[in-house]
Amino acid sequence: MKPIPESSPFRKPVYLDYAATTPVAPEVADAMMGCLTLSGNFANPASRSHVYGWQAEEAVEEARGQVAALIHADPREIVWTSGATEANNLALKGAAARYREAHTEGGHIVVSAIEHKAVLDPAQWLEQQGFQVTRLQPDQYGRVHGSALRDALRDDTFLVSIMHVNNELGTVNDIAGLGAICRAHACLFHVDAAQSAGKLGLDVQQQSVDLLSLSAHKMYGPKGIGALYVRRDPAVKIAAQIHGGGHERGYRSGTLATHQCVGMGKAADLAREQLSEEPVRIATLRDQLWQGIADLPGISLNGHPEARACGHLNVAFAGCDGEMLLLSLRDLAVSTGSACNSASIAPSYVLKAIGLADDLAHASVRFSLGRYTTADEIAFAAEHIRQVVKQLQKQ
Repeated sequence: MKPIPESSPFRKPVYLDYAATTPVAPEVADAMMGCLTLSGNFANPASRSHVYGWQAEEAVEEARGQVAALIHADPREIVWTSGATEANNLALKGAAARYREAHTEGGHIVVSAIEHKAVLDPAQWLEQQGFQVTRLQPDQYGRVHGSALRDALRDDTFLVSIMHVNNELGTVNDIAGLGAICRAHACLFHVDAAQSAGKLGLDVQQQSVDLLSLSAHKMYGPKGIGALYVRRDPAVKIAAQIHGGGHERGYRSGTLATHQCVGMGKAADLAREQLSEEPVRIATLRDQLWQGIADLPGISLNGHPEARACGHLNVAFAGCDGEMLLLSLRDLAVSTGSACNSASIAPSYVLKAIGLADDLAHASVRFSLGRYTTADEIAFAAEHIRQVVKQLQKQ
């Protein structure tokens, strides 16, 4: 195969991996910079004996309110964590520990088979501790249906964990419908909303959510900070997993990083302000990318064609070697799936679960767009993909 010429008019490859992480918004970076140096708001928020600590605490609490407003929660229901992975672990392990306090044995948990590993791995660990776990199979689009959840529920089911938006496919689950089923069954409902915050409306009250995980770096905030929503009414009780000081009302000990909290708060505020317009713009660009390549031979869409988050486009390229495809798309920064599994040579467990054969799963690419994606970048990306795929399919 002849090498594909370097043709990008941009200084770097076009970034189309927003589902893996997003760049920090300039407004967020500015807010964080004000919390780092001696002349700024740098103090420990738990230091309540001087004005520096009071000001830091005030900034952290303002940020907590901004995060709460994004999901229509009470600020007192927001627990700071290091990210969605920790939030997921706290939700699952914390709920399981409280259940075990009241029950010496048993305990049933329901998750979907295509959850992020930050849910699947804790669920597997809990299974090793004596809990029983049911993994619901999605439909061919990656959705979990209410009928499947109802069939899986048992008398000792105390927790259900279903993600709002799948990180590989972008497929959207009916969280409100699933939440209503859990509420009727009197079991806790946890939602991993790392991929939906800032893209879809979240209302933990209307959607009957008891626990919800968020990540700042998926919505133009900094890495290393996230949050877990813990419902107060009706009260949800979970056991702390990190001990040492009783911070965050006993749920999560550790000195809060003022600049990180402020950054996530600002990111949440920007996401809330732009929620009515920005997802529409991004979805339009995503659809333009798909329209620009949809006529290629052997191409198919993975995931639901309509019930999909605005920035996700997961595409299978039949007849292409997956590794060569990714290497050849050197003018684009894209992914073959979750960034957390990018070092694995095994086909995506998500794509396998929705019925793709190994060769087609290996030849699938996730393009994900975001706030800073432009029409010019999409036009270039479509042409670059066409050039690469046509050459690979000739081999």
